[in-house]
Amino acid sequence: MNNELLNVNKNYVSTNDYEKDIKEIVKSTRNLAYQAVNVALIQRNWLIGKRIYEEELKGENRAKYGAMIIRKLAISLTEEFGKGFGRSNLYQFYLFYTKYKNIFHSPSGQFTFLCWTHYRILIYIDDHRAREWYENECKTQNWSARMLKRNVESQYYYRLLKTGKLITDENIKEISYEEDKYEFIKTSVYFEFLDIPQDASIHESDLEAALITHLKDTLLELGKGYAFVGRQYHIHTQRKDYYIDLVFYNYILKCFVLIDLKTRAITHNDVGQMDMYVRMFDELKKDKSDNPTLGIVLCSETDEDIAKYSILSDSDQLFATKYRLYLPSEEEIKAEIERQKYLFYQSHINDEGE
Repeated sequence: MNNELLNVNKNYVSTNDYEKDIKEIVKSTRNLAYQAVNVALIQRNWLIGKRIYEEELKGENRAKYGAMIIRKLAISLTEEFGKGFGRSNLYQFYLFYTKYKNIFHSPSGQFTFLCWTHYRILIYIDDHRAREWYENECKTQNWSARMLKRNVESQYYYRLLKTGKLITDENIKEISYEEDKYEFIKTSVYFEFLDIPQDASIHESDLEAALITHLKDTLLELGKGYAFVGRQYHIHTQRKDYYIDLVFYNYILKCFVLIDLKTRAITHNDVGQMDMYVRMFDELKKDKSDNPTLGIVLCSETDEDIAKYSILSDSDQLFATKYRLYLPSEEEIKAEIERQKYLFYQSHINDEGE
């Protein structure tokens, strides 16, 4: 932490505006103070968890002995230090140590810590691969604790895993548009963060506005690499004006992604309309350096016949994605993933390729 203080002093630049300079000093040192407190809190909780773990090993019936230790310790610590040391807190410290035994053993001596609130969520993830992935995304994508909680509850990791590949910072350079574009299109998405009742009658324009209002959450739910381009994006031909609901650019795939919103089940006309939008965009808007445009019909319900017999089954640029305005149970999410994956195969993998 002393090195960081020295860096603040080294990077400090005086300007002609002394009030602005002082405000910058307050902001930078306040952030350092917050980081110092957070690290101290994490270290304290880890050490408490470690000591409980060591004491638990002494008991023949470890689980029972450990529960007794936590119960007795909670009473003692609360009497002396007040709130923050109840049984649930101490159990979290214990879990933290068991899941992160080596968190302070970095070979380089450099540590990047999340907030304790993040770790309180991560410690309940038993799958170490999922936990490590969520932790890395929090660090690289600056997820808040609220965002992490939402993504864990919505099985975000497993939904991405079902597509066949998890896009990480390490393998981004290996991504190929032709081979990997399907990994960037989800078969189902969840918009519970819009706070719209699932049985509400909503117009497409209202859904569109809500998604833009919650743009950060929308981009996250769409997947990695998405950047917002425009709403009601205007395309002018010699005969008519057209407006596409939402346009994004995926900087990993290096292509535009068009979204047409439908607050009802998908129809053949919807697929045909999106096909026209994609062709227009490729001819009139796409740069030569861009990959072919992708189009998504985002609807409340997909359809097996349309997936199999419409132009969806012939085009590698068109997709149908189902949205939900609420987070279903874990079992429902898994079932929906399997159903939508089946429809995806119906529309993008022919009989010879199966």
